[in-house]
Amino acid sequence: MVEGARDTHYDQRLSIGVGKMRKFLIALAFAFIAVCSARADNFPSRPITLIVPFPPGGSTDVAARIMADKMGASLGQPVIVENVGGAGGSIGVGRLARATPDGYTIDIGQWDTHVGAIIYNINFDLRTDFTPIGLISINPMLLVAKKTLPADDLKSLVAYMKAHPGDAKFVNQNASAQVVGLLLQKLTGTEVLFVPYRGAGPAMTDLISGQVDLLLVQGAVALPQVRAGIIKALAELSPERSASMPDIPSAGESGVPGLSIAGWFGFYAPKGTPADAVGKLNAAMVAALADSQVKARFAQLGLDVAAREQQTPDGLAAFQNAEMDKWWPIIKAAGIRGE
Repeated sequence: MVEGARDTHYDQRLSIGVGKMRKFLIALAFAFIAVCSARADNFPSRPITLIVPFPPGGSTDVAARIMADKMGASLGQPVIVENVGGAGGSIGVGRLARATPDGYTIDIGQWDTHVGAIIYNINFDLRTDFTPIGLISINPMLLVAKKTLPADDLKSLVAYMKAHPGDAKFVNQNASAQVVGLLLQKLTGTEVLFVPYRGAGPAMTDLISGQVDLLLVQGAVALPQVRAGIIKALAELSPERSASMPDIPSAGESGVPGLSIAGWFGFYAPKGTPADAVGKLNAAMVAALADSQVKARFAQLGLDVAAREQQTPDGLAAFQNAEMDKWWPIIKAAGIRGE
């Protein structure tokens, strides 16, 4: 064949080969889309991991296990609670941020982990690295004391602290505890001794045994011990008395106006989780919160179920953004950093 001449048969074979390859790739793409669609339609097809970013025994752990049981029944797959404590909950949240965004890993977030975590050196963005699923509850916070502390309310606590500066051992187990402890000092002209803990569960054990004096905690952990007379409730830190614990006065009523903070729980997934999976997780969450047994259990624990409009992804996003807009300037102005 003359040099430079084209082999028409070769060109024809090449064209046919390219055409077959193109068809194969198109078919493969459609197959991939079909498989992804089927996976989404079949979600969930295996167990779901629910990260609790604190050790067992705390209020977050208790609420997570109540929800996991009911949601698992609705989803047709078990929801397995996994406790990942440390750094005020930010280690567990960091794991969620790195998880595959397929709906099979979620966490139960709260003020400490999704607002107050800015006091730690975190490597994720609280506004953009997570997909909200829905707000679960508003959780009144209690300032509780060991039984032998010579103070029965917030006013007598302030008097005791002024007489014994720096003696009161205040548990510092998360961001909200540190913020409240610093506010208590500032508003009352007193001083506490911060004692670091990894979670409210271990701290409650030591409060009961008398090794520490003061603990900021959600009602889910404290109310059973308070009602049994094992520890004391000095004040509830909502601006007004909570409907779930109307017998406990607010901090304002007890002589320290401005000492107020509310806890909350919400479910989050990693950024990029498919809307279909988020929708199914939200539906299971909403169904669980409407269950009479869950409502009764939450009431016993001092948890106020979130309003229905807040139980949506948009509802949680708006609520969290408002909390960050309120608290971040206060935290930054005070120069609060995690220990």
